Amino acid sequence: MTTYEILLMLDPELAEERHNELIARVRQLVERTGGTWRSHDAWGRRRLAYEIAKKPDGVYHLVVFESTAEALDEITRVLKIDDGVLRHLATRHIAGSRTSAPRDDTQPPPPPAPAPPPAAAPAAAAAVPAAEYPGDEANTRSDEE
Repeated sequence: MTTYEILLMLDPELAEERHNELIARVRQLVERTGGTWRSHDAWGRRRLAYEIAKKPDGVYHLVVFESTAEALDEITRVLKIDDGVLRHLATRHIAGSRTSAPRDDTQPPPPPAPAPPPAAAPAAAAAVPAAEYPGDEANTRSDEE
């Protein structure tokens, strides 16, 4: 048997009882096929990077269990046809890996540092007398004419 973890993203509009029913159904499938239930970690409601099925949020659950590949296929099949599951991802669990919810970085960013004062303007270039320009009359026309 191999240890797997499934990350479930459930519809946030469903009642919490429905979420619990889905988790219980996964647990039942694991145990019915001879697998071992390791843990269930409810990560809670989180904002999505983009809307899925016109929903800006999802409710996340991480489930860790030991089972055969055939049992994992059956669990995946059941999750695909359930309307309450927006997305799911099944992966092999790495021994010793962290399975807790990621940190929620909702703290506002620090304010930007004040801009340094503008540097002193360089000394104005000395005015060039008009006599130094070759063909003084050529400089009175603009290129836009």
